[in-house]
Amino acid sequence: MSNSSSITHFLLLPFPGTRQLQLLHFCLFLAIYLAALLGNGLIITTIAWDHHLHTPMYFFLLNLALLDMGSISITVPKSMANSLGNTRDISYTGCAAQVFFVFFLLTAEFSLLTTMSYDRYVAICRPLPYETLLGSRVCLHMAAAVWACGFLYALLHTANTFSLPLCQGNVVDHFFCEMPQILKLSCSTSYLREVWLILVSSCLFFVCFVLIVVSYVQIFRAVLRIPSQQGRHKAFATCLPHLAVVSLFITTGSIAYLKPFSISSPSLDMVVSVLYSVVPPAVNPLIYSLRNQELKAALSQLVP
Repeated sequence: MSNSSSITHFLLLPFPGTRQLQLLHFCLFLAIYLAALLGNGLIITTIAWDHHLHTPMYFFLLNLALLDMGSISITVPKSMANSLGNTRDISYTGCAAQVFFVFFLLTAEFSLLTTMSYDRYVAICRPLPYETLLGSRVCLHMAAAVWACGFLYALLHTANTFSLPLCQGNVVDHFFCEMPQILKLSCSTSYLREVWLILVSSCLFFVCFVLIVVSYVQIFRAVLRIPSQQGRHKAFATCLPHLAVVSLFITTGSIAYLKPFSISSPSLDMVVSVLYSVVPPAVNPLIYSLRNQELKAALSQLVP
């Protein structure tokens, strides 16, 4: 038995199988990681380069691409390095950093997706005062609030989690350091304060989810009242990529955190964690580039 003061490193859950399978995992993660960096990097570069895309919708999309690049860079490179080096180690500081940045980026991303749904609501349901309601200064303040909320939320959770005494060893049943897995190592009833914090956070996330649903109910009602089929198609085209990204984010997160304990196993947990932490950052650029004609046109000019 050990306590948190004597823990200098943690042992992550390795990808099972032979050495060949570990190298295959490295190559697969490398391909996904490079695709995510390339896709999100192209979106960031295109939006920054093309002045026609300097609108609130694309400003928030640029922030989403930044968050996706950050979130996949926190977990995947370390997992690849461990597979390549046939090790499981991660330092205590590195583990704390992973917990912090995972919370920071995922919280900021969900807050940003909520903000983006408000942008689509104003654009379609209240187009006349759109420039007033979502001017450049307002957008900057909203983006700053998104990043600040993610930072404060992550700081609170990380400080609270790593202040707990850890006496159940140092083996983390995950391919990266995740807060629920760290809590399993605690031997103190003080972990209940973190559980209550998670419950309060869940309520806040539920509020964001309700705001997204309400926004899209109003959007669909407004779109269906548009008389021309071409107008309806154009309105739907601006909303469907965001709706697809929201659905992917919520679905993968729900599978990861709401699945029954009775079907939980290390292998299944690893697959699910890959699904929600690795897939969305790689797929989001594809969703936006395929469904958004303006972005496709700007990309074709940037990359002939």
